[in-house]
Amino acid sequence: MMKRLLVLGACAMQLFSTATAQQKTNPEDIKEKMQWFADAKLGIFIHWGIYSVKGIDESWSFHNKKISYPDYMQQLKGFTASNYDPQAWADLIKQSGARYAVMTTKHHDGVALWESKYSKLNVANSTPAKRDVLTPLYAALRRDSIKCGAYFSLIDWSYNDYPQFLKDSSRYDIQAEPARWQRFRKFYEGQMAEVMNRFNPDLWWFDGDWEHSAEEWEAEKMRKMLTTHNPNTIINGRLQGYGDYDTPEQNFPVTRPHYHWWELCMTINNNWGWQPQDTNWKTPYEIITIFVDAVSNGGNLLLDIGPKADGTIPEQQVNVLKELGAWNKRNGEAVFNTIGGIPLGHFYGPTTLSKDSSTLYLFLPGKTSGQVVIKGLDNKIENISVVGNGATLTHKVIGKISWSPVPGLVYIDVPENVQDKYVTVLKVKLDKAVKLYRGKGGFLTGE
Repeated sequence: MMKRLLVLGACAMQLFSTATAQQKTNPEDIKEKMQWFADAKLGIFIHWGIYSVKGIDESWSFHNKKISYPDYMQQLKGFTASNYDPQAWADLIKQSGARYAVMTTKHHDGVALWESKYSKLNVANSTPAKRDVLTPLYAALRRDSIKCGAYFSLIDWSYNDYPQFLKDSSRYDIQAEPARWQRFRKFYEGQMAEVMNRFNPDLWWFDGDWEHSAEEWEAEKMRKMLTTHNPNTIINGRLQGYGDYDTPEQNFPVTRPHYHWWELCMTINNNWGWQPQDTNWKTPYEIITIFVDAVSNGGNLLLDIGPKADGTIPEQQVNVLKELGAWNKRNGEAVFNTIGGIPLGHFYGPTTLSKDSSTLYLFLPGKTSGQVVIKGLDNKIENISVVGNGATLTHKVIGKISWSPVPGLVYIDVPENVQDKYVTVLKVKLDKAVKLYRGKGGFLTGE
């Protein structure tokens, strides 16, 4: 996983704006095939590789000289996958409510999780696992009707004809030795074609594009290859402008991104792969509030898990996925197949809308005491209920003056006994598509 962190506030907006400006694809041309992604809302990321043997940073640990490269590669001997149950993984992902999953096919260390004819550096040929671990997982995910994504590192720090290696050293200058760079391109494009032909991903999640330009990566050629093979495949925004959607990492943007489609990729603790010393687990409540915030802002959450070398998933991660799934089962109507909600200021919390915008969903994190309020709602309310238990709620409108076009304030009573233990969702059924007053009020003159 890329270690660059998105900053908050204005800087986050600048990054999103830059990504939009550099995008080579026309959003109108891909709108139809992006619809499943827009509706999916939740994906599960899986970082699994030899780095789980010692529980250290994936690839970056040797690149940043936390460990020597030979010591890092010694982990090949410990990657057993002895308790790996791909169907159990898929079933857990389905239980979480996720509609897609993204698996690391190869990280920057160059260790492929399938049997590649281009290199013996793969788990089938060079680890005790002695098998391709991707094929059964993708088969299990598809049995559970989950879209299949492939994380693929453009970088390969292990390949001798890749120029970069350690953070303060490189093997050669590609301008001085173009033949070596061409050999690497043939290699990485060949491995990409293997993943394409064997697994036919619904989604490509590239990483590492920052080390070279679009021309050097032959990004346009790669996009054409992938979309010719599968016109419905979608590509993340890390292919030097030739992707379809953006992927901010770890930090949530404070204001709503202007990108057409986006997902927040985030870990359950602080690291992508399994690291036993990292016990800073996010709670189910924290994950759920982050999730609804992303959906409210028109995005998705791609939530990461990091299995151990034997293929077992840490119990803390299992618990989060199950609790998230139980909440989704209760409240999924307000999340999946919806659109981003109303602008901030009209309601102090996340919101979503039905696709026809005639139903407004309000998310109330934690326990709410007393009333909640909607401002500037220029609609009649047909009814209000609690998603998850169907309880009917009462409301009143105050401050509405008969001669003024300015709407009153809607106050809603939310008794404690109807509230969810994590996030309560209110369903506000409107008389028509939502209409909001965005003005500054008026004078008490009747004008």
